[in-house]
Amino acid sequence: QVRLVESGGGLVQAGGSLRLSCAASGRTFSDASMGWFRQAPGKEREFVAAINRNGDTFAALSVADRFTISRDNAKNTLYLQMNSLKLEDTADYYCAARLDSRTSSGRGDWPYWGQGTQVTVSS
Repeated sequence: QVRLVESGGGLVQAGGSLRLSCAASGRTFSDASMGWFRQAPGKEREFVAAINRNGDTFAALSVADRFTISRDNAKNTLYLQMNSLKLEDTADYYCAARLDSRTSSGRGDWPYWGQGTQVTVSS
């Protein structure tokens, strides 16, 4: 089992920045691929970014020039640095994990999930 706990969400003005964290426990963090998803009110959960066990990353086109995913294996922690936030980035953000080296934008491919952290971007 993998336990994931997100933190760092909050209220921020458009154009501002936030850094989300996801603390992982239960299995060897360094062996896992990790991802961030988000779900806005009334919408489906969508892929944001992912990083595999080798440190290779990819992100959704809508955030690729503004968000950066990273990991610190020594701290068992995943991060999402979000810059130039827009109103449409408002959502609950979820950390996800899978115990292999692959990454995917499909939410069904990730067996482990955190409880989410809320990000609200105001004008």
